[in-house]
Parts: sequence; C-alpha cells; structure tokens
Amino acid sequence: MRKKMVKYGMAAFAVIIGIIAFNTQKEEKPSYRPRNYAEIIESGVLRAVTEYNTISYHVTNDTLQGFDYELLHAFASAQKLRLEITPEMSFEQRLKGVIEGKYDILATGTVVTTQSKDTLLFTRPLTLSKQVLVQRKQEGEKDSTYIKSQLDLAHKRLHVIKGSPALLRIHNLMNEIADTIYIEDVAQYGPEQLLAMVAAKDIDYAVCDENIASQLLPRFPNLDINTAISFTQFYAWGVNKHAPALLDSLNLWLDQFSKTEAYRQLQQKYFN
Repeated sequence: MRKKMVKYGMAAFAVIIGIIAFNTQKEEKPSYRPRNYAEIIESGVLRAVTEYNTISYHVTNDTLQGFDYELLHAFASAQKLRLEITPEMSFEQRLKGVIEGKYDILATGTVVTTQSKDTLLFTRPLTLSKQVLVQRKQEGEKDSTYIKSQLDLAHKRLHVIKGSPALLRIHNLMNEIADTIYIEDVAQYGPEQLLAMVAAKDIDYAVCDENIASQLLPRFPNLDINTAISFTQFYAWGVNKHAPALLDSLNLWLDQFSKTEAYRQLQQKYFN
C-alpha cells in the first residue's frame, strides 16, 4: 500500500512541476501582505492561486485550459492586469496563501459555508455543486463494499483532501447517523489521484466535488458517484478579508460578464 501511495504522490508531483514549468510567470518576492484593489492596479499584476483539476486549471494538448483559468484571464484583461497563476494542490496552502497575501484571489470553486466566510470574503456564487462519495460500481447484490445510502457509511474509511470543507459535513453526518465514520486526511493528492486510487482498488472510498468527479468519470468507468455526502451548495472565489474593494470589483465585473455570450459558452464548455 505504501508503494502505491508513493506512486500516486510521484505522479501528482510530476504534474505540478510540469504546470509550474509551463506557466513561466512567477512571483519571487520574499515576503507578502494582503493587497486591496488599488494596490493591485498600481502594480499591474494580479496574483491568483488555483487547483490543478479538470474544472479549474489543466493542460490539454500543450494548452492551458479551465473554467477558473479562462474566467481569470477575462477579468485580468478587462482590468488591464498581467495575470500570475500558481497551481497548488493543497487546500490548506491555497487558503494560507490568500490569508498571508501571497495570492490576491483563491480562484477555484470553494464551497461557501459559515465557517469559510469567517476566513475569506467570497464573490457572488459561480457554480452549484455538492460533495459525493467516490466508490467502485456494485458487483452483484452481495457486494458488501458498495454504499447505497449515507446510513451505510458507519465504520467506513473515507479519504478526503486535507482541509477540505467536506470534513465538516462528514463530522455532521456522524451526528446524524449516530455512529463513527473514519476519516483519512490526504495532503499530497488532488481529486484525480483520489479517483485513480479508488478505481485501482488501492482505497475503497473518497469524497470529491461532484462537478470535478463527473468530468473524470469517463477515465474511470468502474467508478460510481451516485451517493451524495452533502446537499447542493454555492461555490465561489475567495479574497482576503482586508480586500473589500477587490471583492466589489470582482462582483461588479462578474455581474456584467455573466450576462454575455462568452460566459454562457464558458459554462457550456465546462459544466454541460
């Protein structure tokens, strides 16, 4: 099992190294502080952090793509800003980077909860999604590993990205079903690696965002994501608590851009 975990870790590391090498715009300042909109405009540079996944940011045929990537470029272009994007697989490191001012925007779909609103300011909702259980398809009626409902999660071990908002929901589920669910925090992998591990039978269960998991399913035909872990929630971008003017500028632009044909096509491309 340890060898297999190392295998997936090496694969994830190779992806990140490749993306960073591909994206030649880098920030090398030794220290940071949160910036508001006026400081960003004055610098001429917008710094964003995102996750490498099939929705937010990825490489296809040597071309960078992604809903958040393309939306960010449209915003930066409208504001006449040079865009610097850093892919970061760790949710905790993305959050820390925005809080410390290393990044101006957390530009990957992040679930908006009471807890997350204590940490960041969130834009208007960009998408709707929910957390789902990733498992292998049922193999016969006597398949004891297949989960049909949330009640069947008792005493099961779920692999969840460390720091993910899904963790709070799973803890709430424990109270609802009045039983224990074992949680395995995963720090070094993203959604794609978790799905690959379930498909290969290295682990039995993972919890991922439904939009991302749906995009990956064609690669893993033996997987099932039909069991919901959470209800449908709003997902948005986040900015530092000390950047309300940046939030206002983002929301004003999003309100206008969301009415355009370009935005409709972007939604169609990644969510339909």
